[in-house]
Amino acid sequence: MCRMAAYLGPDIRLDQFLTRPPHSLVVQSYAPQELVYAKVNADGYGFGWYNDAQQPCHYRSPMPIWSDPNLDNLGRGLASSLWLGFIRSATEGSSINHENTQPFYDDELLFMHNGYIENFNSHVRRKISDYLSNDIHAAIQGTTDSEYLFALLRELLNNNVELSIEEACAEMQRLLARWLGDETKALLNFIVSDGELLYAIRHGINHDSPSLYYTTDDERFPDAQLIASEPMTSQELWLPVPDHHILILSNDDPAELISL
Repeated sequence: MCRMAAYLGPDIRLDQFLTRPPHSLVVQSYAPQELVYAKVNADGYGFGWYNDAQQPCHYRSPMPIWSDPNLDNLGRGLASSLWLGFIRSATEGSSINHENTQPFYDDELLFMHNGYIENFNSHVRRKISDYLSNDIHAAIQGTTDSEYLFALLRELLNNNVELSIEEACAEMQRLLARWLGDETKALLNFIVSDGELLYAIRHGINHDSPSLYYTTDDERFPDAQLIASEPMTSQELWLPVPDHHILILSNDDPAELISL
């Protein structure tokens, strides 16, 4: 289990998003309030953004977010209109290294997953691998269920160029439900971006969904919208994403919720 957050709005510095809110991801790394199956998120962190050419970029470290000496300078020096942030609590048996640290990206998308798949190595990884094309499977660098889920999402999008991101996310959940059956548990919260929109999924299979919230009316972030595993500012300014729903945030349209 991990914690994650995303921002969409006017340009802000990284520190305004990642480290300065009262219940920032830094605070959530050592004092989370709604974490399931863990007490801290000390197994690495990362953040993602898009550069001026609209290419996804990321910075990842296997160190706890509070111990990275680079973060202060990065926070003051980087600015963007879209941010993704992630702090990791590694699933038991999963290696702590750069390759297993999120967010992940390809040529277009940034992706983060909060949750886990029960019996992933023994039961589910082979099912996902068999579904993937050789190119997408070869691009997997780490060993986490999260990176395999990102590969599965990319495979669905590549197989049907007319499929929207929200449609591909919904199809991915249907595939996983079929592969997992009635007993295997999976916690499946995602945040995905194509550089224009934020997509967030709150979902669980044979298990309650992890926490996920959003706000479109926080004075600390004027004219912006945010998503987070736990509210980063005043609780009353944040709404829970309903269970088994996809949330879509845009600079131009009201927040949209779609049932899975």
